[in-house]
Amino acid sequence: MSDTPISAAKPGLGPSLVAIGCAALIALGTSALLHSRIALSAKPPDRVPLTVSTTTFTLQPSYQRSVSYLGLVIAGRKTKLGFEVPGTIARLTVRPGSRVQQGQLLAQLDQQTLKARRRAAAAELDQARAEQELAQIKAKRQRTLIATGAVSKAADDETRLRAQAIDARVEALSARLASLDIELQKSTLRAPYSGAIADRFVYQGAVISPGMPVLKLVETGAQEGHIGVAPARVGELQPGRNYPLQARGQEFNAQLLSIRPDVNPRTRTATAVFALPPGLALLDGEPLSLQLAQTVEASGGWLPLSALQEGQRGVWSVLRLQQNGQQWHAVREAVEVLDTQGDRAFVRGTINPGAKLVSQGVHRIVPGTPVILGQGG
Repeated sequence: MSDTPISAAKPGLGPSLVAIGCAALIALGTSALLHSRIALSAKPPDRVPLTVSTTTFTLQPSYQRSVSYLGLVIAGRKTKLGFEVPGTIARLTVRPGSRVQQGQLLAQLDQQTLKARRRAAAAELDQARAEQELAQIKAKRQRTLIATGAVSKAADDETRLRAQAIDARVEALSARLASLDIELQKSTLRAPYSGAIADRFVYQGAVISPGMPVLKLVETGAQEGHIGVAPARVGELQPGRNYPLQARGQEFNAQLLSIRPDVNPRTRTATAVFALPPGLALLDGEPLSLQLAQTVEASGGWLPLSALQEGQRGVWSVLRLQQNGQQWHAVREAVEVLDTQGDRAFVRGTINPGAKLVSQGVHRIVPGTPVILGQGG
Protein backbone atom coordinates (compact mmCIF):
# COMPACT_ATOMS: atom_id res chain seq x y z
CA MET A 1 0.00 0.00 0.00
CA SER A 2 1.40 3.37 -1.05
CA ASP A 3 1.21 6.52 1.14
CA THR A 4 -0.74 9.54 -0.28
CA PRO A 5 1.42 12.65 -0.18
CA ILE A 6 0.17 15.68 1.90
CA SER A 7 0.40 19.02 0.14
CA ALA A 8 2.47 21.60 2.08
CA ALA A 9 1.03 25.03 3.16
CA LYS A 10 1.96 28.22 1.32
CA PRO A 11 4.94 29.84 2.93
CA GLY A 12 4.16 33.04 5.08
CA LEU A 13 0.31 32.73 5.35
CA GLY A 14 -0.02 31.76 9.11
CA PRO A 15 2.10 34.53 10.67
CA SER A 16 0.35 37.25 8.62
CA LEU A 17 -3.13 36.36 10.02
CA VAL A 18 -1.87 36.43 13.59
CA ALA A 19 -0.28 39.82 13.11
CA ILE A 20 -3.45 41.26 11.60
CA GLY A 21 -5.58 39.98 14.56
CA CYS A 22 -3.20 41.47 17.13
CA ALA A 23 -3.25 44.82 15.40
CA ALA A 24 -7.05 44.87 15.39
CA LEU A 25 -7.21 44.12 19.11
CA ILE A 26 -4.72 46.87 19.89
CA ALA A 27 -6.72 49.34 17.84
CA LEU A 28 -9.97 48.44 19.65
CA GLY A 29 -8.34 48.76 23.08
CA THR A 30 -6.81 52.08 22.23
CA SER A 31 -10.17 53.38 20.99
CA ALA A 32 -11.97 52.23 24.18
CA LEU A 33 -9.30 53.89 26.37
CA LEU A 34 -9.60 57.15 24.49
CA HIS A 35 -13.39 57.13 24.83
CA SER A 36 -13.19 56.48 28.60
CA ARG A 37 -10.72 59.33 29.07
CA ILE A 38 -12.96 61.65 27.13
CA ALA A 39 -15.92 60.61 29.30
CA LEU A 40 -13.99 61.18 32.52
CA SER A 41 -12.72 64.57 31.45
CA ALA A 42 -16.21 65.77 30.41
CA LYS A 43 -17.98 68.22 32.82
CA PRO A 44 -20.87 66.53 34.76
CA PRO A 45 -24.34 67.95 34.24
CA ASP A 46 -25.43 70.60 36.74
CA ARG A 47 -27.73 69.48 39.57
CA VAL A 48 -31.18 71.04 39.64
CA PRO A 49 -31.42 73.32 42.74
CA LEU A 50 -34.09 72.43 45.31
CA THR A 51 -36.57 74.99 46.58
CA VAL A 52 -36.49 75.10 50.39
CA SER A 53 -38.45 76.85 53.13
CA THR A 54 -36.24 79.01 55.31
CA THR A 55 -36.23 80.75 58.66
CA THR A 56 -33.99 83.46 60.08
CA PHE A 57 -32.11 82.77 63.32
CA THR A 58 -32.69 85.47 65.94
CA LEU A 59 -30.35 85.50 68.95
CA GLN A 60 -31.77 86.44 72.36
CA PRO A 61 -30.19 86.51 75.85
CA SER A 62 -32.99 84.57 77.61
CA TYR A 63 -36.30 82.83 77.08
CA GLN A 64 -39.55 82.13 78.92
CA ARG A 65 -40.76 78.69 79.86
CA SER A 66 -43.77 77.39 81.77
CA VAL A 67 -43.07 75.50 85.01
CA SER A 68 -45.72 73.22 86.57
CA TYR A 69 -46.12 72.76 90.32
CA LEU A 70 -48.30 69.86 91.47
CA GLY A 71 -50.94 69.82 94.19
CA LEU A 72 -54.24 68.32 95.27
CA VAL A 73 -57.89 69.31 95.41
CA ILE A 74 -58.85 69.69 99.06
CA ALA A 75 -62.40 70.02 100.38
CA GLY A 76 -63.06 73.26 102.22
CA ARG A 77 -64.33 71.24 105.19
CA LYS A 78 -64.23 67.52 105.93
CA THR A 79 -65.14 66.06 109.27
CA LYS A 80 -65.51 62.74 111.03
CA LEU A 81 -68.91 62.95 112.68
CA GLY A 82 -69.83 61.17 115.90
CA PHE A 83 -72.17 61.36 118.89
CA GLU A 84 -71.37 63.22 122.10
CA VAL A 85 -73.35 60.72 124.16
CA PRO A 86 -73.09 56.93 124.41
CA GLY A 87 -75.75 54.64 123.07
CA THR A 88 -76.83 52.10 120.48
CA ILE A 89 -77.24 53.16 116.86
CA ALA A 90 -80.87 52.70 115.86
CA ARG A 91 -80.88 54.41 112.44
CA LEU A 92 -78.37 55.17 109.68
CA THR A 93 -80.06 57.05 106.85
CA VAL A 94 -77.06 57.55 104.50
CA ARG A 95 -74.30 55.54 102.87
CA PRO A 96 -70.93 56.47 101.29
CA GLY A 97 -71.49 58.74 98.31
CA SER A 98 -74.83 60.12 99.53
CA ARG A 99 -75.33 63.85 98.98
CA VAL A 100 -76.72 65.58 102.05
CA GLN A 101 -77.96 69.05 102.91
CA GLN A 102 -77.20 71.06 106.01
CA GLY A 103 -79.40 69.93 108.92
CA GLN A 104 -80.36 66.61 107.29
CA LEU A 105 -80.75 63.61 109.61
CA LEU A 106 -77.81 61.23 109.23
CA ALA A 107 -78.02 58.81 112.18
CA GLN A 108 -79.88 58.37 115.46
CA LEU A 109 -79.28 56.51 118.72
CA ASP A 110 -81.86 54.42 120.57
CA GLN A 111 -83.81 57.00 122.62
CA GLN A 112 -86.11 54.77 124.66
CA THR A 113 -84.13 55.09 127.90
CA LEU A 114 -83.68 58.83 127.52
CA LYS A 115 -87.37 59.36 126.81
CA ALA A 116 -88.36 57.32 129.88
CA ARG A 117 -86.01 59.36 132.06
CA ARG A 118 -87.45 62.54 130.61
CA ARG A 119 -91.03 61.48 131.37
CA ALA A 120 -90.02 60.74 134.97
CA ALA A 121 -88.27 64.09 135.30
CA ALA A 122 -91.27 65.89 133.81
CA ALA A 123 -93.62 64.20 136.33
CA GLU A 124 -91.37 65.18 139.23
CA LEU A 125 -91.32 68.71 137.93
CA ASP A 126 -95.10 68.84 137.75
CA GLN A 127 -95.30 67.56 141.34
CA ALA A 128 -92.75 70.11 142.51
CA ARG A 129 -94.60 72.94 140.80
CA ALA A 130 -97.83 71.88 142.51
CA GLU A 131 -96.08 71.91 145.88
CA GLN A 132 -94.57 75.27 144.96
CA GLU A 133 -97.99 76.74 144.24
CA LEU A 134 -99.39 75.40 147.53
CA ALA A 135 -96.43 76.79 149.47
CA GLN A 136 -96.84 80.19 147.87
CA ILE A 137 -100.57 80.29 148.77
CA LYS A 138 -99.83 79.26 152.37
CA ALA A 139 -97.05 81.83 152.69
CA LYS A 140 -99.30 84.60 151.38
CA ARG A 141 -102.09 83.66 153.77
CA GLN A 142 -99.73 83.63 156.74
CA ARG A 143 -98.36 87.06 155.87
CA THR A 144 -101.93 88.33 156.18
CA LEU A 145 -102.56 86.60 159.54
CA ILE A 146 -99.21 87.47 161.14
CA ALA A 147 -100.31 91.09 161.56
CA THR A 148 -103.25 90.00 163.74
CA GLY A 149 -101.07 87.68 165.81
CA ALA A 150 -102.93 84.55 164.70
CA VAL A 151 -99.72 83.02 163.34
CA SER A 152 -96.45 82.99 165.19
CA LYS A 153 -93.25 84.36 163.73
CA ALA A 154 -91.65 80.90 163.80
CA ALA A 155 -94.49 79.34 161.79
CA ASP A 156 -94.21 82.12 159.22
CA ASP A 157 -90.46 81.57 158.86
CA GLU A 158 -90.98 77.83 158.40
CA THR A 159 -93.57 78.37 155.67
CA ARG A 160 -91.42 80.94 153.89
CA LEU A 161 -88.27 78.79 153.93
CA ARG A 162 -90.23 75.73 152.82
CA ALA A 163 -91.51 77.70 149.82
CA GLN A 164 -87.92 78.68 148.95
CA ALA A 165 -86.81 75.06 149.14
CA ILE A 166 -89.60 74.02 146.81
CA ASP A 167 -88.59 76.83 144.42
CA ALA A 168 -85.04 75.46 144.38
CA ARG A 169 -86.33 71.95 143.75
CA VAL A 170 -88.41 73.21 140.81
CA GLU A 171 -85.36 74.92 139.36
CA ALA A 172 -83.23 71.77 139.75
CA LEU A 173 -85.88 69.60 138.11
CA SER A 174 -86.22 72.12 135.28
CA ALA A 175 -82.45 71.98 134.68
CA ARG A 176 -82.54 68.18 134.77
CA LEU A 177 -85.34 68.14 132.21
CA ALA A 178 -83.39 70.56 129.97
CA SER A 179 -80.33 68.31 130.28
CA LEU A 180 -82.35 65.31 129.14
CA ASP A 181 -83.68 67.33 126.20
CA ILE A 182 -80.09 68.15 125.23
CA GLU A 183 -79.14 64.46 125.45
CA LEU A 184 -82.08 63.60 123.22
CA GLN A 185 -80.97 66.24 120.76
CA LYS A 186 -77.39 64.95 120.83
CA SER A 187 -78.59 61.40 120.21
CA THR A 188 -79.59 62.58 116.74
CA LEU A 189 -76.75 63.23 114.24
CA ARG A 190 -77.42 65.90 111.62
CA ALA A 191 -75.23 67.31 108.83
CA PRO A 192 -73.43 70.48 110.00
CA TYR A 193 -73.04 71.61 106.36
CA SER A 194 -73.96 70.43 102.87
CA GLY A 195 -71.68 67.87 101.27
CA ALA A 196 -71.25 64.18 100.56
CA ILE A 197 -70.74 61.16 102.81
CA ALA A 198 -67.20 59.90 102.18
CA ASP A 199 -67.16 56.94 104.58
CA ARG A 200 -69.19 55.04 107.18
CA PHE A 201 -67.38 53.52 110.16
CA VAL A 202 -70.18 51.74 112.08
CA TYR A 203 -73.50 50.08 111.29
CA GLN A 204 -76.96 49.86 112.80
CA GLY A 205 -76.99 48.15 116.20
CA ALA A 206 -73.43 49.10 117.14
CA VAL A 207 -72.85 50.34 120.68
CA ILE A 208 -70.70 53.45 120.60
CA SER A 209 -68.94 55.66 123.10
CA PRO A 210 -68.80 59.47 123.00
CA GLY A 211 -66.59 60.80 120.21
CA MET A 212 -66.39 57.53 118.25
CA PRO A 213 -66.42 58.30 114.47
CA VAL A 214 -69.61 57.25 112.74
CA LEU A 215 -69.53 59.03 109.37
CA LYS A 216 -67.09 61.12 107.34
CA LEU A 217 -68.61 64.20 105.69
CA VAL A 218 -66.82 66.09 102.90
CA GLU A 219 -67.97 69.51 101.78
CA THR A 220 -68.52 69.74 98.02
CA GLY A 221 -69.62 73.33 97.65
CA ALA A 222 -66.29 75.03 98.43
CA GLN A 223 -63.02 73.42 97.34
CA GLU A 224 -59.44 74.54 97.64
CA GLY A 225 -56.28 73.72 95.72
CA HIS A 226 -53.20 73.05 97.87
CA ILE A 227 -50.13 73.26 95.62
CA GLY A 228 -46.50 72.88 96.60
CA VAL A 229 -44.35 75.72 95.25
CA ALA A 230 -40.57 76.01 95.37
CA PRO A 231 -39.63 78.35 98.25
CA ALA A 232 -37.59 80.49 95.84
CA ARG A 233 -40.76 81.25 93.83
CA VAL A 234 -43.06 82.01 96.76
CA GLY A 235 -42.11 85.69 96.75
CA GLU A 236 -43.53 86.04 93.22
CA LEU A 237 -47.03 85.01 94.32
CA GLN A 238 -49.47 87.63 95.59
CA PRO A 239 -52.57 86.64 97.61
CA GLY A 240 -55.73 87.97 96.02
CA ARG A 241 -54.52 87.56 92.43
CA ASN A 242 -55.71 84.90 89.97
CA TYR A 243 -53.31 82.28 88.62
CA PRO A 244 -53.74 79.60 85.90
CA LEU A 245 -54.38 76.06 87.18
CA GLN A 246 -54.92 72.81 85.29
CA ALA A 247 -56.98 69.73 86.19
CA ARG A 248 -58.22 66.93 83.91
CA GLY A 249 -56.61 68.72 80.97
CA GLN A 250 -58.77 71.79 81.59
CA GLU A 251 -57.22 75.20 82.37
CA PHE A 252 -58.95 77.72 84.64
CA ASN A 253 -58.07 80.68 86.84
CA ALA A 254 -58.16 80.45 90.64
CA GLN A 255 -57.64 83.09 93.30
CA LEU A 256 -54.67 82.69 95.64
CA LEU A 257 -55.97 82.80 99.22
CA SER A 258 -52.78 82.39 101.23
CA ILE A 259 -49.35 80.81 101.43
CA ARG A 260 -48.45 78.68 104.42
CA PRO A 261 -45.43 80.02 106.33
CA ASP A 262 -43.74 76.61 106.63
CA VAL A 263 -42.11 74.10 104.27
CA ASN A 264 -43.43 70.58 103.86
CA PRO A 265 -40.64 68.31 105.20
CA ARG A 266 -41.40 65.60 102.65
CA THR A 267 -41.72 67.67 99.47
CA ARG A 268 -39.54 70.62 100.53
CA THR A 269 -42.14 73.00 99.12
CA ALA A 270 -44.33 75.76 100.51
CA THR A 271 -48.08 75.22 100.22
CA ALA A 272 -50.08 77.80 98.26
CA VAL A 273 -53.84 77.69 98.92
CA PHE A 274 -56.18 78.58 96.03
CA ALA A 275 -59.97 79.01 96.02
CA LEU A 276 -61.27 76.83 93.20
CA PRO A 277 -64.16 78.25 91.16
CA PRO A 278 -67.53 76.51 91.57
CA GLY A 279 -68.83 74.09 88.98
CA LEU A 280 -65.61 72.19 88.33
CA ALA A 281 -66.95 68.93 89.83
CA LEU A 282 -63.48 67.87 90.98
CA LEU A 283 -63.05 65.15 93.60
CA ASP A 284 -61.36 65.56 96.94
CA GLY A 285 -57.72 64.47 96.58
CA GLU A 286 -57.65 64.83 92.78
CA PRO A 287 -54.36 66.17 91.32
CA LEU A 288 -54.03 69.61 89.77
CA SER A 289 -51.13 71.86 88.78
CA LEU A 290 -50.10 75.51 88.82
CA GLN A 291 -48.52 77.00 85.69
CA LEU A 292 -45.92 79.72 86.29
CA ALA A 293 -43.72 81.50 83.75
CA GLN A 294 -39.97 81.37 84.40
CA THR A 295 -37.19 83.37 82.77
CA VAL A 296 -34.13 81.28 81.86
CA GLU A 297 -30.91 83.21 81.32
CA ALA A 298 -29.40 81.46 78.29
CA SER A 299 -28.22 82.84 74.96
CA GLY A 300 -29.83 81.19 71.96
CA GLY A 301 -32.81 81.34 69.63
CA TRP A 302 -36.06 79.59 68.70
CA LEU A 303 -36.24 77.27 65.69
CA PRO A 304 -39.02 75.00 64.41
CA LEU A 305 -38.52 71.34 65.29
CA SER A 306 -38.66 70.55 61.57
CA ALA A 307 -35.36 72.44 61.14
CA LEU A 308 -33.47 70.04 63.44
CA GLN A 309 -31.78 66.85 62.35
CA GLU A 310 -30.55 64.27 64.85
CA GLY A 311 -27.09 62.84 64.33
CA GLN A 312 -24.99 60.26 66.10
CA ARG A 313 -24.80 60.14 69.90
CA GLY A 314 -27.66 62.58 70.27
CA VAL A 315 -25.96 65.46 68.46
CA TRP A 316 -28.37 67.84 66.71
CA SER A 317 -27.63 69.88 63.60
CA VAL A 318 -29.25 72.39 61.27
CA LEU A 319 -28.61 73.37 57.66
CA ARG A 320 -27.38 76.94 57.24
CA LEU A 321 -27.71 78.54 53.82
CA GLN A 322 -24.54 80.12 52.44
CA GLN A 323 -24.44 82.24 49.29
CA ASN A 324 -21.67 81.72 46.75
CA GLY A 325 -22.12 84.30 44.02
CA GLN A 326 -25.67 83.94 42.80
CA GLN A 327 -26.08 80.43 44.19
CA TRP A 328 -27.13 79.28 47.66
CA HIS A 329 -25.72 76.10 49.21
CA ALA A 330 -26.53 74.20 52.42
CA VAL A 331 -23.89 74.00 55.19
CA ARG A 332 -24.28 71.83 58.30
CA GLU A 333 -24.06 73.49 61.75
CA ALA A 334 -24.10 71.72 65.15
CA VAL A 335 -26.52 73.01 67.80
CA GLU A 336 -27.50 72.18 71.38
CA VAL A 337 -31.19 71.93 72.27
CA LEU A 338 -31.88 73.71 75.58
CA ASP A 339 -35.68 73.46 75.68
CA THR A 340 -38.68 72.50 73.58
CA GLN A 341 -42.14 74.04 73.63
CA GLY A 342 -44.76 72.62 71.32
CA ASP A 343 -43.41 72.56 67.76
CA ARG A 344 -40.34 74.71 68.42
CA ALA A 345 -36.99 74.37 70.19
CA PHE A 346 -34.63 76.85 71.85
CA VAL A 347 -31.10 76.10 70.64
CA ARG A 348 -27.59 77.50 70.83
CA GLY A 349 -24.55 76.76 68.70
CA THR A 350 -22.21 78.20 66.10
CA ILE A 351 -24.96 80.02 64.22
CA ASN A 352 -24.57 83.77 63.70
CA PRO A 353 -27.53 86.07 64.32
CA GLY A 354 -29.52 86.65 61.15
CA ALA A 355 -28.37 83.42 59.49
CA LYS A 356 -30.80 81.78 57.10
CA LEU A 357 -31.63 78.16 57.94
CA VAL A 358 -33.61 75.44 56.23
CA SER A 359 -36.88 75.18 58.18
CA GLN A 360 -38.39 72.05 56.55
CA GLY A 361 -37.31 68.99 54.61
CA VAL A 362 -33.78 68.77 56.03
CA HIS A 363 -33.81 65.00 55.50
CA ARG A 364 -33.71 65.42 51.69
CA ILE A 365 -30.81 67.90 51.62
CA VAL A 366 -27.12 67.16 52.10
CA PRO A 367 -24.37 69.73 52.73
CA GLY A 368 -23.31 71.38 49.48
CA THR A 369 -26.68 70.96 47.82
CA PRO A 370 -27.62 74.05 45.75
CA VAL A 371 -30.99 75.43 46.76
CA ILE A 372 -33.45 78.16 45.88
CA LEU A 373 -34.87 80.20 48.74
CA GLY A 374 -38.57 79.68 49.11
CA GLN A 375 -40.92 80.78 51.91
CA GLY A 376 -39.16 83.01 54.40
CA GLY A 377 -36.15 83.55 52.12
